[in-house]
Amino acid sequence: MAKKAEKATKLVSGEKKKKQKRVATWPFLVMLAPGFLVLLINNYIPMLGTIMAFQQYRYRDNFINSIINSEWVGFKNFEFLFRNPRLWETLRNTVAYNLVFIIMGMIIPVVVAIMLNEIRQPKLAKFYQTVLFLPYFLSWIVASYLVFALFQTTGAINTMLMPLFGLEPVNWYGKVGAWPPLLVFLNAWKYTGYSAVIYLASISGISQEYYESAMIDGANKLQQAWYITVPLLRPIIIILSLLAVGRIFNSDFGMFYNVPMGRSTLFPVTEVLDTFIYRAMRMATEFGMPVAASLFQSTVGFVLIIVANLIVRKIDPDSALF
Repeated sequence: MAKKAEKATKLVSGEKKKKQKRVATWPFLVMLAPGFLVLLINNYIPMLGTIMAFQQYRYRDNFINSIINSEWVGFKNFEFLFRNPRLWETLRNTVAYNLVFIIMGMIIPVVVAIMLNEIRQPKLAKFYQTVLFLPYFLSWIVASYLVFALFQTTGAINTMLMPLFGLEPVNWYGKVGAWPPLLVFLNAWKYTGYSAVIYLASISGISQEYYESAMIDGANKLQQAWYITVPLLRPIIIILSLLAVGRIFNSDFGMFYNVPMGRSTLFPVTEVLDTFIYRAMRMATEFGMPVAASLFQSTVGFVLIIVANLIVRKIDPDSALF
């Protein structure tokens, strides 16, 4: 009887604790509800549209009826996509640009953040941070017109700099080889300030005792940066790089679509998967192929971030995303 009474007491106590836990957590669940609804409406319900990648989609009365009544074609849209001769050139551009962007995103912002951290005058430091951060807020449409003002036939480059060096004017919008380095520069110009602020925030959290000990041992600023700052920034560098790897098949649509001004002569070096899908959607009578391309893009990105995270977890478990 005593054991049964003890067991009953434990059950009652357990039920009370569960009830108290539910009462304590429901306000937080209510707070999460709006965010969950936004996530559901914006991210998960639209995933129903991925079924179009496996259909010969025909629009009828509404989207749901169109999905239900469209003919199922399996992987034919993917076959048509991979037989497109422009796809492989587009994939090459997308991956090559993103690899360069990832490498530069690991080097330039870290260097800039370390340099900003060494500025001891607060007003000067804020001025440089503002100047570097400002391009991030500029639309690519604005940037495209700035580039156009510089590189058009009668632009500043041709009318001022080329004569200064005794060179003939160049049709930059017809010069394919000039655009890869220009796009790489523009990407660094726009995003370096944003990434540098993230790294600068991490640097400010590093204890000054490390640097004081290094100074006592005779380490100069460069050695302090290499042996203290960079190793302690490694976790945030890895996390940002992993996120970038997951988007290696995605591109900055605004830059690749607006800056080249839609010049078809530049497609061999400016066409990436996002602009390819957008142009296909605009011209397509069959919506299945662009949707198949988008699904392929998302799936490969998901697989890449899982694989990259597994590799990081094997090398350094503390730096893995999950």
